[in-house]
Amino acid sequence: MTTERDVAVRHLVESFREPYLGMELGAAGAVVGVAASQPDVNVQLRLGFPAKRYGAELAKSLGERIRSLDWVRSVDVQVDWRVESQAAQGNLRPVQSIRNIIAVASGKGGVGKSTTAANLALALAQEGAAVGLLDADIYGPSQPRMMGLEGERPVSPDQKSMLAPEAHGIKVMSIGFLIDEEQPMVWRGPMVTQALVQLLETTRWGELDYLIVDMPPGTGDTQLTLSQRVPVSGAVIVTTPQDIALLDARKGLRMFQKVEVPVLGIVENMSTHVCSNCGHEEHIFGAGGGRRMAEQYGVELLGELPLDIRIREQMDSGTPTVVADPDGSLAHAYFDFARKTAAQLARRSLSAAPAFPSIQIEDT
Repeated sequence: MTTERDVAVRHLVESFREPYLGMELGAAGAVVGVAASQPDVNVQLRLGFPAKRYGAELAKSLGERIRSLDWVRSVDVQVDWRVESQAAQGNLRPVQSIRNIIAVASGKGGVGKSTTAANLALALAQEGAAVGLLDADIYGPSQPRMMGLEGERPVSPDQKSMLAPEAHGIKVMSIGFLIDEEQPMVWRGPMVTQALVQLLETTRWGELDYLIVDMPPGTGDTQLTLSQRVPVSGAVIVTTPQDIALLDARKGLRMFQKVEVPVLGIVENMSTHVCSNCGHEEHIFGAGGGRRMAEQYGVELLGELPLDIRIREQMDSGTPTVVADPDGSLAHAYFDFARKTAAQLARRSLSAAPAFPSIQIEDT
């Protein structure tokens, strides 16, 4: 029997605005159950993005709201999640058991795309997701060093497929595992794209919630091959605030739009620098460029990541920021970015079906 108190609690829960989805829990279909037996309340939620770390934070915020009812003594909020596979461009078939492929791209080099991709993958893994990382930069692979996997080699159990090396809880594949670190790749475009497809398809990824693809800079053969042959669920555009980087980032964004790959949003890297000696904060590369670009193209600003010497040191040592200091302020920025990215992807399955058109009959 539903009581007035059941109704009151359910209203508070369903009208709670989840910050990463940017919508109410009820509209997101995240409320599994609400039980209010005076003076105790039990709530079960299920999100569409991983929340192993975030779940406690959400439960605390929602619990505080429910305790505003004067008769409530205790609140127990359980947060679960389930990552669904999202549709890809051109109805391409999924690769193996990979639910979602997310491309991390930039229009130009030097904006910290690989660092961003590595920390995105690791943050999603620490939130509880099964994650892989594909280094698609055939000419300049950097993920083996960044992930602390220098000298590793994939194992082939059947001479047809490869087992990806693992680091910090995620599977990693890169052409850098197959060649000497100082060996230049003097390949033409078709060879590069063929190598990328083989790396993707012959690696035994297992069951993954997300495969993060660290794209090479630019809008050339590799990017077009990925968008035409690989089922990409969404793309993230990495830029820095200055105008010249934004100019190239716009080209990358437009490319994905033309090939019908959903752009999940923009992340502004090297957004601000805080001096390690005096604490002075300065926008070395300008301010607000990523936000203006996001507003211009009607996409989400997924994050504004800092410029900090510790990030560079941690990446060079093979222990990226998210795992080197998971509770620090730098890692917090990456976790926030990762949650927004996963939530934007989850929102794709929450869009309401179009209303059935009304039919009007008029005498003529």
